[in-house]
Amino acid sequence: MPSNIEAILKKSAIPAEADALPGRSTPLKISGIHAVNKEPFIRSEKSNESEIILGMGCFWGAECKLWNTPGVIVTSVGYAGGFTSNPTYEEVCSGQTGHSEVVQVVFDTSIISLEGVLKVFWENHDPTQGMRQGNDIGSQYRSVIYTTNDKDMAIVEASKAAFQKELISAGHGMITTEIEPLDTYYFAEEYHQQYLHKNPNGYCGLAGTGVSCPIGLGV
Repeated sequence: MPSNIEAILKKSAIPAEADALPGRSTPLKISGIHAVNKEPFIRSEKSNESEIILGMGCFWGAECKLWNTPGVIVTSVGYAGGFTSNPTYEEVCSGQTGHSEVVQVVFDTSIISLEGVLKVFWENHDPTQGMRQGNDIGSQYRSVIYTTNDKDMAIVEASKAAFQKELISAGHGMITTEIEPLDTYYFAEEYHQQYLHKNPNGYCGLAGTGVSCPIGLGV
């Protein structure tokens, strides 16, 4: 029987694609409607809309923070960055899918810029912790940003560089955030969508470093 340390190490390592759970061909059934503002989060983007996928630990608190950000139109939670098709929450938590818990953020570019959304991201978790976020340990809790176009990738990289300087000045370590083009985003189960709205006293492990992220000024 594996020890607790062995189990933690297994959950904290991303499996090889050949070793990942197979998943399923059928997507999980969800309503696609945001429980707070009733906006559809399964949608085609309008001309004033843009999308970014962010992982900053447990997705319950992260989504709540982001849907309450002025300029954000709608959010959803799901899984990205792994190998298993249409994974379940239990499969992701096993560490054997390679996915991280993420938030899909659709925002109004006439109200908030991508840099503004990233400021919320950087300041509300610790992006230096690797395969964990606080007491939440496992590869699904790693810090991630998945972009949908090359222009956004350049903005993300510049934002990371700017925040890294601030972290170092404040005595923190190097950013471990995984930054990649988005492959596939899988919606999480209905009960996870807007979880803290449905469960106001639910768990939220969201915590930042206390370091402010600059926006503008060449970012």
